[in-house]
Amino acid sequence: MPIRSTETVRRGSAMPRALIFTALLPLALALAACGTTQPKSSTPIKQGGGIYKVGNPYQINGIWYYPAENDKYDSTGIASWYGPQFHGKLTANGEVFDENQLTAAHPTLPMPVLARVTNLENGKSLVVRVNDRGPFAAGREIDMSKKAAEALGFMQKGTAKVRVQYIGRAPLEGGIGDGRGVAETFVAPPVVTPKDERKVIGAAPVTAVAAVSATALPAPPGVSSAPAAQAAMQPIPDNAVTRSSETVDQVPVTGPGNIYVQAGAFQNLQNAEAVKQELTGVGRVEIQTTMVDGLPYYRVRVGPLTDVPAADSSLQNVIAHGHKGARIVVD
Repeated sequence: MPIRSTETVRRGSAMPRALIFTALLPLALALAACGTTQPKSSTPIKQGGGIYKVGNPYQINGIWYYPAENDKYDSTGIASWYGPQFHGKLTANGEVFDENQLTAAHPTLPMPVLARVTNLENGKSLVVRVNDRGPFAAGREIDMSKKAAEALGFMQKGTAKVRVQYIGRAPLEGGIGDGRGVAETFVAPPVVTPKDERKVIGAAPVTAVAAVSATALPAPPGVSSAPAAQAAMQPIPDNAVTRSSETVDQVPVTGPGNIYVQAGAFQNLQNAEAVKQELTGVGRVEIQTTMVDGLPYYRVRVGPLTDVPAADSSLQNVIAHGHKGARIVVD
């Protein structure tokens, strides 16, 4: 099976699609997906037809992922995209992938849901339907369809700094509806995470620091405060955007858009200090404080880094030091 996304093909770091289906779908669905004749990208594909699912925790390449319903999900990172290799094949919730629709794959969000994805480099923002699992290349936040990558202006480049915000459940019949999500008329079974796994804080890509309040505690001695741009980050309301063609909105982009590798986030400062010491020699390491639901968290970060290749290299270095849950973030 081919490797997902044009960008990850170049890097060669994504998981083969067959392994993804083995982990996430019944074997019958995986075999059906792999055996399906791939239609031409111009062939219309019926939308919807899948099921609503959250999924159980799963492990790929030694990294644990924790799917969950999280209406406060708001995270930054690096987006990649995928298209022709999987056009016409089944997604992780049983829909059929169409590279010409505004869809995306995410490691932990339920499916199908709506998410707003904003390109932090050019201010282009749009709502997409998340109906697949991925990307599993280290350091990637979300995998966009070819059309979505084109709309956000990064298809040729291959990657972009993005912000991903949960909106609500997507209509099962397909598409994004009015872009505001559908009423939740049923409750999916809760995900039960083993007690010992809950102790792994900062496990990529789901962390307790996804929702950040607008204020932070004064930093302890020797610890820096979180950048003001991150602390002030607010949801992007529909009435605050300038409408343009093909459902793409233009929003103001504030802050420097610095790239960091986050090794972990801790409520205990001593734990954060210990990780900082472990990472001595991998680059500039700092501890940033932030507030989450009224509680202080200490984030251990390497950076800022110059670009995505530098961040990828730094991420691999941090992982090699034993921090498999490290992830790339953008402030």
